[in-house]
Amino acid sequence: MVVSINLFLGKRKLVLTAATLVALVYILYSIDYHTYNENCFAREFSEPQRTLEDVQRAHKQPHRGRNIFFHETSCSADGVVKLNARQACAIESAARMNPNWNAFVLFAAPVGFRNKSALPLLDALLAYPNVNLRFVNLSTYAEDTPLDAWMQSGEIFRSRYMNSHLSDIMRYLTLFKYGGTYLDLDVVVLKSFDTLEPNYAGAESPRWVAAGVMNFEPDGHGHELAEMCVRDLLINFNGQDWGNNGPGVITRVLKQICATKSPLMMTRERCRFFTVYPPEAFYAINFDDYKQFFEERWLDQAMATVNRSVVVHVWNKFSKDHKVRVGSRVLYGVLAEQYCPRVYRASGEFF
Repeated sequence: MVVSINLFLGKRKLVLTAATLVALVYILYSIDYHTYNENCFAREFSEPQRTLEDVQRAHKQPHRGRNIFFHETSCSADGVVKLNARQACAIESAARMNPNWNAFVLFAAPVGFRNKSALPLLDALLAYPNVNLRFVNLSTYAEDTPLDAWMQSGEIFRSRYMNSHLSDIMRYLTLFKYGGTYLDLDVVVLKSFDTLEPNYAGAESPRWVAAGVMNFEPDGHGHELAEMCVRDLLINFNGQDWGNNGPGVITRVLKQICATKSPLMMTRERCRFFTVYPPEAFYAINFDDYKQFFEERWLDQAMATVNRSVVVHVWNKFSKDHKVRVGSRVLYGVLAEQYCPRVYRASGEFF
């Protein structure tokens, strides 16, 4: 009996010790990570002339409505502007297919150039007069919006998925401030947005409206919906849930507006002049089938699948490690060669 009690007490002590260590490690990690992120996005450089212009103070401001926005929310350790070939392709295809729209690439960390001649991808992009690279000052960007105090609290830096959730926050906040179209950086734009009526998103599945392509007008009902999305974030933000603050926001808001739980039933008539396009518009190839972008045997079938698409989404979260050899006959490479030709040529051996 004594032996059993001692064993029990020993095990209990071991479990408590282990739990305490795990808790301490988690707390220390959270504090360090929080501080690291805040410091990264708030840093100042000794040569401010090399830093991108603050989008709120730049000489060229986003026009109200005819804007295409991309957000890069990674923390740059060296403060240098960086975009990979696939991100640059998304930007080029959007600017190329929409020459009368301004494409703004907004960097959440203060970044700039050291040697532009060593950045062929950026040279390819900046050949387009409607491509604009800007910095977003996170300490002031939410001023005069419902998210002002929340952003000042630093809650976003405690998120488990900080980069992804910062992107979620920024896309809704940017569309609330300026209006226009938001795009993820893992897309290829195939058609002009001039063919689409303002105020729209796309269904990813029978359950979810996706947040990778969204358009809100800068005023009227579009602005009202953008504000509803911002306020939903304020109420429902969850730093532990990857999808809650992106597709979760637009899905929740539209369920309320459209009086239906099914994205496939969210018509313009039901949703007060907001359109939820079917998956083939922006997400014709589902994330389960992302390999169709990277294997030659799928080329003909996949081309037929995206034939009616306005935007193609390549699901970077799953596909980022799949290389595309320049010149190979896979769907992603074929689309890149046609819709982002300058970036494709500048990407080297692999795209």
